[in-house]
Amino acid sequence: MPASRRSRRGSLGSRTLNHELQRVLNPNPPTSIERFGWRFAPGDRVMETQNDYDRDVFNGDLGMVTRIDQEEGAVIVTFEGREVIYPFGELDTLVPAFATTIHKSQGSEYPAVVIPIVTQHFTMLARNLLYTAVTRGKQLVVLIGQRKAIGMAVRGGASKRRWTKLREWLEGSPVQQEQASAFVH
Repeated sequence: MPASRRSRRGSLGSRTLNHELQRVLNPNPPTSIERFGWRFAPGDRVMETQNDYDRDVFNGDLGMVTRIDQEEGAVIVTFEGREVIYPFGELDTLVPAFATTIHKSQGSEYPAVVIPIVTQHFTMLARNLLYTAVTRGKQLVVLIGQRKAIGMAVRGGASKRRWTKLREWLEGSPVQQEQASAFVH
């Protein structure tokens, strides 16, 4: 059951949740390797965090560790039925994906989503983030946390007005309009 959380840090951040979920969901793997602060073992859900054109895997791709080859010094990950080899020294772009951030989950759907929502992360309590998180779940969505935090997110929470020059760019500045009309006449 993937957990979705905008924050990576803190007791309910995706990093901590990944460590805890991995410990519970894949407790005694036959073999494992530790690199870059993560344990990798057969049966682990993982996510690529950068575009890797040589391996044909891209930021946000989800896979499953299928085996660890100690002799070759590599982790083998299956992405949509295709095996991809990661030498031990190149695991820095691969992270466990038992839990992921809302940002990383955009564009994906999961059978079930668990969303921790607490006032501890008040800067991320925004309606659009809660909407994105909730709409990732296809069959089951569970919110765990504080009613107050849910209320803050629904009311808009930390969503801030964005100040851009988009309107000016779309409408054109008076100087640009003058220059454009000079070419028309």
